[in-house]
Amino acid sequence: MAQFLLFAGVVTVICILMNRIAEKIPVPSLIFFLLLGMCFGVDGIFHIPFDDYSLSETICSTCLVFIMFYGGFGTNLKTARPVAVPSFLLSSLGVILTAGLVGGFVHFVFGLEWLESLLIGSVISSTDAASVFNVLRSRKLALKNHTDSLLELESGSNDPVSYMLTILLLSMISGREISIPLTLFLQLALGIAGGLLIGWIAVQCMTRYSFLSSPGRTIFLFAIALIAYALPSVLGGNGYLGVYFCGILMGNHYLPEKRSMVHFFDVLTEICQMAIFFLLGLLVTPSQLPDVFIPALSIMVFLTFIGRPAAVFCILAPFRASLAQMSLVSFAGLRGVASIVFSIYVVLEGVSLQYDIFNLVFVIVLLSLAFQGTLLPWASEKLKMTDPNADILKTFNDYQAESDVSFIKLHVTDSHPYSEKKLKDLPLPGELLVVLLLREQKTILPSGDTILRPGDLLVMAAPEFEDRRNLTLYETSISKNHKLKGKYLKELPKNKSYLIVMIKRGESTIIPNGDTQILAGDVLVSARL
Repeated sequence: MAQFLLFAGVVTVICILMNRIAEKIPVPSLIFFLLLGMCFGVDGIFHIPFDDYSLSETICSTCLVFIMFYGGFGTNLKTARPVAVPSFLLSSLGVILTAGLVGGFVHFVFGLEWLESLLIGSVISSTDAASVFNVLRSRKLALKNHTDSLLELESGSNDPVSYMLTILLLSMISGREISIPLTLFLQLALGIAGGLLIGWIAVQCMTRYSFLSSPGRTIFLFAIALIAYALPSVLGGNGYLGVYFCGILMGNHYLPEKRSMVHFFDVLTEICQMAIFFLLGLLVTPSQLPDVFIPALSIMVFLTFIGRPAAVFCILAPFRASLAQMSLVSFAGLRGVASIVFSIYVVLEGVSLQYDIFNLVFVIVLLSLAFQGTLLPWASEKLKMTDPNADILKTFNDYQAESDVSFIKLHVTDSHPYSEKKLKDLPLPGELLVVLLLREQKTILPSGDTILRPGDLLVMAAPEFEDRRNLTLYETSISKNHKLKGKYLKELPKNKSYLIVMIKRGESTIIPNGDTQILAGDVLVSARL
């Protein structure tokens, strides 16, 4: 147990450090996690033998549930509405066209049976949300004509269609008798309806009942994501569709303290992505990859320059999309973790295929991430599709769901310079707005003619400071023998690198000034550059 925890801790630390380094290199950071896993694997530096496909499928599928949920939760429907129809056509019809074209290519070029060829096409037919989001966010690629929103919606919603095609073809190859129309209907209907219903119930619970604490709400959302996947799956529906649509519905409704939930899922999905890519790198046997390199390279080239563009052009051309936009959407079709997870499903089914489908798909994904992921920013610039005046993060709900406005309070005392003055006469900066006034247990919506009285409590709104990287807060506990005990702030030596911004004294919080005395037991909070 201790050895496993040590291994997990060391790998996580290395992944975090590599992620910081990868930010400065024009290569998707997810590639580094794959390569790190390969270094630890059987052919790597540490020679760790690992070939448990069942455990890998369980871990990766669970991680994929949260990635899918958060992809839906972060989808801003208001921003994406202009491209909603083409996005969902790309994620459904586009996946089917791509799978068919790749299947035809594999059949005629490599001579595989039709069902086997179409199975390969189905497994790699979807673009990967984690990979696309990773490139767009890390490179701050804001794209013109809502293209970033289109890619966000498409990549977040096309995995379920690829999964359905994979399951159907696996059933046909295995000889199981299934009704394709009925299976498709149950997958779609139960998946979508189940996800929306669970999401609606969860929203009602979180908005109408106040019995949940702040951590409790986040844990509740965590559990809802699991239910939204598992319940449709148990009933015969598509769990990935369920969890994705549940995320969309909840992410586009008001939820109390949504920002804390977003921060939690930011961390959770980041861990999931690292875990998936590292685990898949650990699972693969690099010495076996040369056997599938030529077919994998051929399929990747066909998929990138013919299969994906043909599907995209067929779907986007009727919407009068520009040539540059269609070209960029075609090139942005990165393959990723979902395709590898689906290939594990095939391996676990025990289906006999001409190529090792796990190794084949692994190489395709690695080539796609390395080539398309690296050149996507360059392609965006060459096609003149970048929008320097926009912010890619605005297309995600974590920035839309809660305003970047903070509220502050101000007590008016007898000696306060604002006492007995009208609001319109106060020298307030334009970015500061008095939104509420509390007076003797009465709530007043103030106007410019409102006169402030001693005892009033003002609630003011101001833009929140977001550049946290250049500002760090430190705490200093004042003991009985501390050298600052008993001193007034104005007596402290001036220092341009830090400023005491708050004092925690017992249950109270004090915003200090020069006449504030430091007492034993105080906790000084200082801002340092």
